[in-house]
Amino acid sequence: MTKIITIITLFICSLLSAQTQFEQGMTKAFGLWKEGKNADASALFERIAAAEKNSYLPNYYVALINTTSAFGEKDKTKVDLLLTKAQDAVDAEMIKDLNNSELYVMQALIYTAYVASDPMTNGMKYSAKVMEAYATAKALDPNNPRAVFGEADYQLGGAKWTGVDTKPLCEQVNRSIELFGTFKPETPFSPKWGLERALEIQKTCK
Repeated sequence: MTKIITIITLFICSLLSAQTQFEQGMTKAFGLWKEGKNADASALFERIAAAEKNSYLPNYYVALINTTSAFGEKDKTKVDLLLTKAQDAVDAEMIKDLNNSELYVMQALIYTAYVASDPMTNGMKYSAKVMEAYATAKALDPNNPRAVFGEADYQLGGAKWTGVDTKPLCEQVNRSIELFGTFKPETPFSPKWGLERALEIQKTCK
């Protein structure tokens, strides 16, 4: 009996230790990202993803870091490299779970980054895919504020060319802000970004 208790105790301790290592790694990676060390943060998230197969979050942040970096990059070769890394990370998680709303929001952002890098070439190619990804994200979780806002934000960005009525889109932005107010992340590391951008857009929305 003592042996069994010892084995169980060691097993529980190993689980707690693994969890602590995951949390420590995630915290360190977020710290690197906050310091502007995007490549280092991405690399650490990749290592965590390789070790932790049961959480989509490390690969999610690999994708988010590289996609947001692509938005500020002028060199199209570098943009392609960043977005390829982002896409690979999303694909790795999509294989495991096709019902994660946040992954579809991330997919929409990757497509949006391609459009932003070369609107003339990529606008027609990716716009429908952006909207499809957001539609899936909303279908999976109608109360995901990033899905609701992202869809409206993308359409608002192209409104001057498409001539679409912006009033319903602005109402969607307002709804997303309400959703941000009630949204509760599943874990301390779950996605919770987007409110600041939504508030900025709300100020200019008509």
